[in-house]
Amino acid sequence: MVSAKKTLNDIKWGSRQRLQFIEMMAYYTGVVTRTDIVNAFGISDAAATKDLNFYSQLAPANLIYKHAVFGFVPGDAFRELFADLSPAVVLPMLAANLPATGSPTGANPIYGISVDSLPLPSRLPSKTVLAQLVRAIRTRRKLTIKYHSLSDRESKSTRIIEPHSLINTGLRWHVRAYSEETYDFRDFVLSRIIDAQLRDDGAESSVLYDDDWMETVTLQLTPHPNLTKAKRESLVIDYGARGEVIELTTRRALVGYVLQRLAVDTSVDHSLNPNAYQLIVMNREEIEPFAGWAFQ
Repeated sequence: MVSAKKTLNDIKWGSRQRLQFIEMMAYYTGVVTRTDIVNAFGISDAAATKDLNFYSQLAPANLIYKHAVFGFVPGDAFRELFADLSPAVVLPMLAANLPATGSPTGANPIYGISVDSLPLPSRLPSKTVLAQLVRAIRTRRKLTIKYHSLSDRESKSTRIIEPHSLINTGLRWHVRAYSEETYDFRDFVLSRIIDAQLRDDGAESSVLYDDDWMETVTLQLTPHPNLTKAKRESLVIDYGARGEVIELTTRRALVGYVLQRLAVDTSVDHSLNPNAYQLIVMNREEIEPFAGWAFQ
């Protein structure tokens, strides 16, 4: 038996990253395999097996080998030992496709520069809810969720959804899913999901049926006409555009979020304050059908 206290203090950074990855994969996807570690870190099968064995020595109650999936699943007594599994840490890792986080340099910037971010509200779900969502997406299964909607028309709090993707708008996180209640694909705000339970039945609506997710559209934006010529020219340079047209290609399902994030004036007569809403839409008729809520 390995002395956990002594070993934890002596583990090198490279090994610690792989142990973090083992915990994150096991908890959030429901299974971690040797192949997962090999693909994430580019190591040999033997080295990945050694990592799994080492982890099992350090936390014998955390992982249980399941032959049906040829991997380890989290046990009922699972408690993270190496990784910070809070949604605030995990979701950016999913977005950046990072296998591990946390640096041995601590708060000391390794490049010698200071970087800060805005103190925005977290607007995140609980760890257990996020884990159920990730597992449902990965295994293509349905979820029963309890959801708080802001729409007066959607008073029912319990729904059955078939999620296929996560969305980061820069302000909050959503899950894209088929709703069995409304018979369509829509976005659910993660922070409004207060409970989620994985169902035994598999998802019937593949992401391939979500036309607005699979199809893209190009937004054509330009500086607000009420800005001075100098400001318009600066904006064009700022966005790296050629001419005065800023073109952004995005999934049709994400059009509204892009307009919202860039603070685009979507009023018909461009009546909003140009200093706060510095861009306008040039191809409104083409993109409005995909994000009516974002237009005034």
